[in-house]
Amino acid sequence: MPELPEVEALRDFLTDHLVGREVARVLPVAISVLKTYDPPLTALEGREVTAVRRYGKFLGIEADGLHLVSHLARAGWLQWRDSLPDGPPRPGKGPLALRTALTTGEGFDLTEAGTQKRLAVYLVRDPDEVPGVARLGPDPLAGDFDEERFAGLLAGERRQLKGALRDQSLLAGVGNAYSDEILHAAKMSPFKITATLTADEVHRLYAALRATLTEAVERSRGVAAGRLKKEKKSGLRVHGRTGEPCPVCGDTIREVSFSDSSLQYCPTCQTGGKPLADRRLSRLLK
Repeated sequence: MPELPEVEALRDFLTDHLVGREVARVLPVAISVLKTYDPPLTALEGREVTAVRRYGKFLGIEADGLHLVSHLARAGWLQWRDSLPDGPPRPGKGPLALRTALTTGEGFDLTEAGTQKRLAVYLVRDPDEVPGVARLGPDPLAGDFDEERFAGLLAGERRQLKGALRDQSLLAGVGNAYSDEILHAAKMSPFKITATLTADEVHRLYAALRATLTEAVERSRGVAAGRLKKEKKSGLRVHGRTGEPCPVCGDTIREVSFSDSSLQYCPTCQTGGKPLADRRLSRLLK
C-alpha cells in the first residue's frame, strides 16, 4: 500500500506534470472506483489543474475549485502516460480503474491489482467532504507537529504502538510498512502499550517517526511514478524481510501474521531478544 512517502512523491511528480494544464476528460473504467456523483466527472472537462495536494495517504488534484481525491488502497497505483491511447478505455477484467486525460494528449491511469477492489475516487468541492480525509489526524511531517503535540496524542491512548501508529485518525499517512520501520528505528516492540511510555521513550519514538518518514520522502523525491514501488521496497530495513539478517545487529528478522496482514521486527533490537508469538493478538512469550 502506498504510504505517506510514496504519496508525497506522487504529489511532487504530478505537480510537475499537471499544474497549469487543462483536463480533457476523466473516465471511470471500474464500476466500483467512483464514490461520488455530484458534481459529475464531466464537470472537470476544460478546467485547469491549479494544485496537487496530499492528505495523509490520499492524493488530491485541484482544478478550478473542484477536487479529484483518490485513495490507492492496498493494491492501487498511478501510471503516467506521455501519450494516452486513442479512444475511451474498455471496461473489462484488467487492472485499469480510471483514466484522466489532458488536452495535451498526456494523462494518467489509476490501476488496481487483485480481486479486492478498494481503490476509491471522489470528486468534491471541498476535500473534507471525503469521509477518510475529514477524519485524518495531524500530518507527522507538518512543521507544527512537534514532540509535545505527539506526546499529547499518545497520552490519550491505551493500546499497542503498532496499532496507534497506523490509526489514520490519530496520525495521518503511516501504514503497515513504515510503522514497522519506525518501531525498529525506535527499538520498541510493536505490542508495547502507549500508556506505558516514559518521556524518554516518547522522545525516541518521535525522533524515529520524523527521521524514518523524512528519509523515505527524500529517497523517493524525483523518482518516476513507475519506479516508486521498487524504491520503497529497497529502502525498508525490516518490513517484508522475514528471515533476513537485521541490518543493525544481525539477528534474524521475525514475523507475526494476522488474518489480512503481517508485521516484521527484530527480537534483539526491539523485544529484548524474546520472539513474539505468531498468532492474532500476540503477546510476548514468557
